[in-house]
Amino acid sequence: MNVRVRGIYATALTQALLDEGHEVVDASAPIRRRFDAEFGSEPPDARIATTGDRQGVGAHGDPDAVGPLRDLLTDAGLDALAWTDPTPPRTVLDGTVTETLGGGAVVRLRVGDDSDGDDSDGDATAEGYLPFGSVDDRVEAGDPVRVQVRESAAPWTDRRPELDGSLRAGGGLVALEPGTGTRVDVRNDEAARELSGMLDLLGLEPPEGWRAVWKPPAVDADTGELEAGLDRAVAAAEGLDAAVDAAGGVGVLDGGGLVREEPLATPNAGVWVWFGRESRFGLDDRRRGATATMPGHHRVKAGSADASAGVDLAEALCEPEADAAFPFGVVADAFGPAEGDALRLEHGKPDGRLITLGEATVTAVDADGSVSVEREMTGGGTYDGLDVPREAGDVAETSLKEGRWWYPTTYRGRDGTVRGTYVNVCTPVEVFPDAARYVDLHVDVVKHSDGTVERVDDDELREAETAGDVPEPLAEKARSVASALENAL
Repeated sequence: MNVRVRGIYATALTQALLDEGHEVVDASAPIRRRFDAEFGSEPPDARIATTGDRQGVGAHGDPDAVGPLRDLLTDAGLDALAWTDPTPPRTVLDGTVTETLGGGAVVRLRVGDDSDGDDSDGDATAEGYLPFGSVDDRVEAGDPVRVQVRESAAPWTDRRPELDGSLRAGGGLVALEPGTGTRVDVRNDEAARELSGMLDLLGLEPPEGWRAVWKPPAVDADTGELEAGLDRAVAAAEGLDAAVDAAGGVGVLDGGGLVREEPLATPNAGVWVWFGRESRFGLDDRRRGATATMPGHHRVKAGSADASAGVDLAEALCEPEADAAFPFGVVADAFGPAEGDALRLEHGKPDGRLITLGEATVTAVDADGSVSVEREMTGGGTYDGLDVPREAGDVAETSLKEGRWWYPTTYRGRDGTVRGTYVNVCTPVEVFPDAARYVDLHVDVVKHSDGTVERVDDDELREAETAGDVPEPLAEKARSVASALENAL
């Protein structure tokens, strides 16, 4: 297949794609310098791009291409987790406005058949954001709308997919949108003039009601590629027209659920892949086959934009030793965290969600990757697994260590009395400048104030494994870690 790759994982993933016999197209200048390979300009079957928070990637494109890419991406390491994107770009759906915000509306979307019949569980719905500027008329809560996904969002982020009230088809070299005439989306005036007359030269016309939009890559494409790109866009537009005509009116609320239970059109498929610490180091090994790569290259780059630039500078100045240890102390000294800093505890869930447990104050940082943090607790409720009342003034002391598959939190009363210790089993901890991140693996071990040790939530791990959220090898690793903790405590 032909794949376009962008972002901080591009070199490693290019190496993996080439090793599997795939073609990388529209390669960036650094990729062209690093590889002794031919990179074409053909339209990609799928695109891989790093997420805005640098924690993973999204792969979107032809459904026949996305499946194999999912396998290739999760091969990065034991802690690479993947989730199907329910709203890949270009998907057309009916939805209902649930609320209006300053610049747009929140839309509840039906993204698939709800197998258990209970729409309240959210299994078959998603939320999207519809900017007011993308619809002709003002929309209000309760209005049914037909929308197309412009930009999707990873499940662990706090963003909603961005929607549009009008349809578009194709992409790459040329797209089609509602309207008449031709639009050229390039900054080169001479090239724009040439492209504006290209439809007449080719003797082609878009379907009625659509206009061509030439994209920047069209500037370097030959006539045959432009004609093929337009043919693909026309076929996509005709498919959308047919799907919309067959669907009829916009789905509306009926008894709490949308009448239309599936997307009208799904020209693309998508998958989101979150890379854990072991996966990032596995990608380092891939990248090292193409260019100089410091230990922890992707781990550091995932931390912040400043850290990413620092890695580029370090690798440009010297040849890193492949077998050197990850320099956590150096990285922390340069970018954080430092004693006194606020550090978020970002608790990933195996179903793709991310829960922030709150901010803690860093009390100690060691060069070996150990970081201690404290949180003052509010009163009310009980501590999970410990069944001990949570009282105002309690302090939670958490000991994090980079790369460890678990971390303990000890809860102390205002007078210093230990109220219990909860040991969370998770993917290897990463301590970035502003947050500690991992994915919780459900099974945990607790030590009560009387010294009793108890293992909890094995059933939740089994359910996640059955649901496909936790692959079997990762589930077995979690159980092994929990067993070792039981014996140690």
